[in-house]
Amino acid sequence: MKVTMVIPSYWARETGTGWKQGDAIYDHPTPLDKAGTLLRAIQSIKKLKGKDFQLVIIAVATAEDIEARVEDKVASTIESSNPGVEVLLFGASHLRQIHGLLMREGKKGYSALLQLRGYSNVRNLCMFVSHILNSEVAVLIDDDEVFEDPEFMSKAREFIGRDIEGKAINAVAGYYLQPDGGYHVKKPYRPWMQHWDQYSSMNKAFDEVIGSEPRLKDTPFVFGGNMVVHRDIFTVVPFDPDVPRGEDIDFLINAKMFGYSFFLDNQLSIKHLPPQKAHPVWRSLREDIYRFIYERAKIESQKEVKGMTRVYPDMFDPYPGCFLKHDLESKIESASKLLSEEYLAQGDKKGSEEALKNITIARTEAVPKLDPFQKLRVLQRRWHELMSFTAREEIRSQLNEIICKEV
Repeated sequence: MKVTMVIPSYWARETGTGWKQGDAIYDHPTPLDKAGTLLRAIQSIKKLKGKDFQLVIIAVATAEDIEARVEDKVASTIESSNPGVEVLLFGASHLRQIHGLLMREGKKGYSALLQLRGYSNVRNLCMFVSHILNSEVAVLIDDDEVFEDPEFMSKAREFIGRDIEGKAINAVAGYYLQPDGGYHVKKPYRPWMQHWDQYSSMNKAFDEVIGSEPRLKDTPFVFGGNMVVHRDIFTVVPFDPDVPRGEDIDFLINAKMFGYSFFLDNQLSIKHLPPQKAHPVWRSLREDIYRFIYERAKIESQKEVKGMTRVYPDMFDPYPGCFLKHDLESKIESASKLLSEEYLAQGDKKGSEEALKNITIARTEAVPKLDPFQKLRVLQRRWHELMSFTAREEIRSQLNEIICKEV
């Protein structure tokens, strides 16, 4: 069983420059003048017993004009890491070569499916690179994590690709250990959270799935930075680029719609040590608003389609199901008003205004203009076609030449 581990690494302009209008928004990209967390993540691979896999680092820049410097930064980090496995670098320069190959082959339209901006597009590249390397399994990890369990890879391989009690195990999620060693998300309570019960709902779901037996069970949530995906899924179902964040759970929803089960292994853990988020609370809430409204619309716009499975919000209870139901707008309005008051009490007029603006956005901009379910069907068909085309021996060999350049 050939396995590829893929770690995307997000980089931003130098600290003194900061974020500019038009730059991509990620939770905590590393400024180019900082070391970041990537080296720590790669070096933690030394703790693993099973090292018979390839490692690919995807260099993600927040802006096109810093892409070359980001690739150089990631390359130098890789060169100093010495993790004991083969390490490949994939960045914007490699993607341009792939787009060029597709154009030469008369498949320019597929280039839109392979982009290096936005969480979902980056996750799709994680799966695409694994596919080109002819891997049976892709292990998706993030660069703000460290391995602590020497048996992680043996556990990651244990169930994937097997049939258990008549169910094909083609997607397995692990979970995050927080800095304190537990799996609960611990955030300081704020009054606005009483109407936006994200963390309490998450922890309830974690207790039901992570904190109970059996070891392997169906799950309503997954973690994008600890995910094991078989090619039977990653060549068929893509991440949806129309989802700005929470792309991991959205991928689970997509997979279920196309008839695949997703399981969580409560022994497959990785330590999550994220830096502090660089963006204000109102912006994070706004991105969640876009995400949940879109996902709810995708569920509500389902049609009866041969080969697809209808899903319902309560299938994802307690989280994210609680944000996929009819009361979502009331949650948004109540939480945004309280958050606005909190900003005002701190003397932050702009923050207060932006929090209130979230209510309007939920009713206007966040509402999909086109049918999300139909868009997913078109996206899935195109993705499957792309994977079939690039599986041809002559195409895959050319793509391998682009990708397989060890740093």
